[in-house]
Amino acid sequence: MLGGYFRRSLRRRVALALAGASVLGYIFVAVALYVIQRARSSGGCFTPGLFGGTECVNPYSNPIERVLLILLVLLALVLAGWACWILAGRLLRQLSAAADTVRQLGPQNLEQRIRMTGAADPLRNLADAIDEALDRMAAGYEGQRRFAANASHELRTPLAVQRLLTEVALDDPAAGDDLRRLGAHLLRTNERNERLIEGLLVLAEADRGLLGMIPVRLDQLAHSVADAHQELAARHQVSLRPVLARRLVSGDALLLERLVSNLVANAIKYNKPGGWAEIEVAGDPRPALIVRNTGDIIPAEELPALFEPFRRLSAARTNHGGGAGLGLSIVRSITTAHGGTVRAEPRPEGGLQIEIGLPSPVESEHRASDKENR
Repeated sequence: MLGGYFRRSLRRRVALALAGASVLGYIFVAVALYVIQRARSSGGCFTPGLFGGTECVNPYSNPIERVLLILLVLLALVLAGWACWILAGRLLRQLSAAADTVRQLGPQNLEQRIRMTGAADPLRNLADAIDEALDRMAAGYEGQRRFAANASHELRTPLAVQRLLTEVALDDPAAGDDLRRLGAHLLRTNERNERLIEGLLVLAEADRGLLGMIPVRLDQLAHSVADAHQELAARHQVSLRPVLARRLVSGDALLLERLVSNLVANAIKYNKPGGWAEIEVAGDPRPALIVRNTGDIIPAEELPALFEPFRRLSAARTNHGGGAGLGLSIVRSITTAHGGTVRAEPRPEGGLQIEIGLPSPVESEHRASDKENR
């Protein structure tokens, strides 16, 4: 409990400076009063009456009076220190509020600002400088997101035309074997580029944030995703095992479906023949979604690369899926947009386990009310 008083903090330094100034002022006043008293009492002697004799008395010769004096001095120092601590806290309260605002900033609420009011003191200047920096950061972030979305939309049309022309050429009875092989390769390349563009669009949408959140039955959503991926699992000779408990979360149903689909698709593609992939929707207080699978042994130090766009572990792993390298990046962006958490760890026997924490409807309401109160 006393740790806050002894940490090297700005509040502690200000409080110590104020306390030091108070002690020095107290000593200065005490010395001044002592000198004045000595000057007025002629060396500690005084005349008790008009016709009485002169007496020299030590006013602090009584031990009880000395103890009381020491206690009064200590009490004065404690009260001065407490007052300085409270004063320092009030002086730094604006800094704490500014730190809370900056700490809450994210891709979904870059519009928040400190907007400190009051006189143009150094604290106000610091807050204004932070607000200006946030304005520049938000403008740059929005420009990047808008560029990715616009570029993805513009690239869709030529890719669709390219796919159509390739399919028409392959349907020509006069097409030879070489042309058909080339056309099949072009279609595969075109399909990969379309998945890449779709992934960029989903990333841009998730980074923009959620316009609204509704209660979603995550177990029902995971069940439909598992059914849709049974054919993919059969092609890769992987057993898909859903373990679903009733779980209600708050979010966007379409984005959550994409999150689960990406995790399940990765668990199937980056697996081995005869392996398995498990989709678990757990009840409170465990993570909402857990996807684990068999596969190659993954070094723990290489896990962060999996969540970066266009990053995969190795050439061998890349050849397994043929994807665009955005699957887990999209998972992280959607999870962040929902105010959730994502955690990945390698399984000792090979493969990966990914845990997704998502807020319940009650938690979302509490967060919304706390945000409004702030």
